[in-house]
Amino acid sequence: MLPTLSVEKVWGREQLPAPFSAPDGQRIGEIWFDPPAGLDSLLAKYLFTSEKLSVQVHPPGKDECWLVLECDPGASLAVGFRKQYSVDELRQGALDGSIEQMLVWHPVAPGDFVYLPAGTVHAIGAGCTLVELQQNCGITYRFYDYGRPRELHLEEALTHAERGPHDPALRTSAGHATACLVDGPFFRLDRIVGAIDGESAREHPSRCLVLPLAGSVECDAEALSAGSCAMVGSLGEVSASEDAVTLVCSPRG
Repeated sequence: MLPTLSVEKVWGREQLPAPFSAPDGQRIGEIWFDPPAGLDSLLAKYLFTSEKLSVQVHPPGKDECWLVLECDPGASLAVGFRKQYSVDELRQGALDGSIEQMLVWHPVAPGDFVYLPAGTVHAIGAGCTLVELQQNCGITYRFYDYGRPRELHLEEALTHAERGPHDPALRTSAGHATACLVDGPFFRLDRIVGAIDGESAREHPSRCLVLPLAGSVECDAEALSAGSCAMVGSLGEVSASEDAVTLVCSPRG
C-alpha cells in the first residue's frame, strides 16, 4: 500500500468519516497517496471540506476528476461558467467576488462524478467528501479565495481558463453499478462493484492504482483496506468480494 500524507487546510475538518481520522486539533483537508516511482504520472487523494475551496484553474498537464463519496444536504460543486465571459469580465469578477455567482454550482449526491479537463474553472463547496484522481502536476492558479489571505494568481488563471460552460457530458452519476468513469487521453478510471471480472482486468493489463472503497479487496493475499491505495502490476492480480467497491486507475500514453 502507498504511504499517505495528511494535509491540514483552512477548509478541512477535525472530524473525518470512517475509516479516516484527524489528529486532535488538526483540520485535515486532504489525504494524499505518495505516487510510486513506477506510476508517478497519477495522483490519488481524498478531500474533506467544511468550507468552500478557492475558485481555481489548472494549466495543461493537470486533468482531474472527482467522485462524491459523501456530502451534506445542499452541498455543491462549482464547475464552469453560466455563459461565455470575456477576459475583462472574469478579471473584474475575481476582483470584486462576483465570479462566485458567474460559476455554475451543481448540487451533488453520493455517486456523482465530474471530469475536469485542464482549464476548467472550478471550486469545491463545503460538506463534501470526495476521492480525486488527477495527472500528477502541482500547479494551481487561484482566481478568488473569499477574502482569505492566500496568494492569488489572477493573470495566470486568466491565461489558462476556459471562459464558458462545462460540457455536461463530463458530469454523470456513477450510482451504485460498475462503470467506466474516464477513458481519456491521460488515464482510464473504472468503478468496479463486486468481483473483478475478466473484462475489467483486460482494461488494466499493466501497472495501475487500486483504491478500495468498500468490501474486501486483496492483491497477492495482502488485504487492501478501504481508504487505502496500492499500485499493482495488473488488475488481474486483484480479487474482490461481491460486496466490494473498487476504483482502478491506469495511465494512458
